[in-house]
Amino acid sequence: MIKVSVLYANTPGCTFDMHYYLSTHMGICREQLGAALKGIQVEQGLGGGAPGAPAPFVAMGHLLFDSVDAFQAAFTPAAAAAIQGDIPNYTNVSPMLQVSEVKL
Repeated sequence: MIKVSVLYANTPGCTFDMHYYLSTHMGICREQLGAALKGIQVEQGLGGGAPGAPAPFVAMGHLLFDSVDAFQAAFTPAAAAAIQGDIPNYTNVSPMLQVSEVKL
C-alpha cells in the first residue's frame, strides 16, 4: 500500500477553506481517481511541538493506493488537470507532495 500525502504549509498569510476541501475537492479526487483510490484521510493542523507553537502544516490530505503503478495509472493528465485546477478554490498555498510506502 502506498500513501500520497499532499501537505499545505502553514505560512504567513495562507488561506485554507477546509469545508470546501472536504465537501468538494475530496469528491473531485474520488471521481477522478476512481477505483484505484482505496482511501482518503484529511488532517487539519492544530499546533506544533511546543505549547502554543503554530502547526507546521495548515492541512494534510492523504490518498491511499495499492501501488505506485496504480497511482500513476489513475493520475492521468485529465485527472491531474481537474484535481490541480481546483486548488485555487480552497487555498493560496502551493502544496508539497510525498509518496510513501505504508509500513504499519
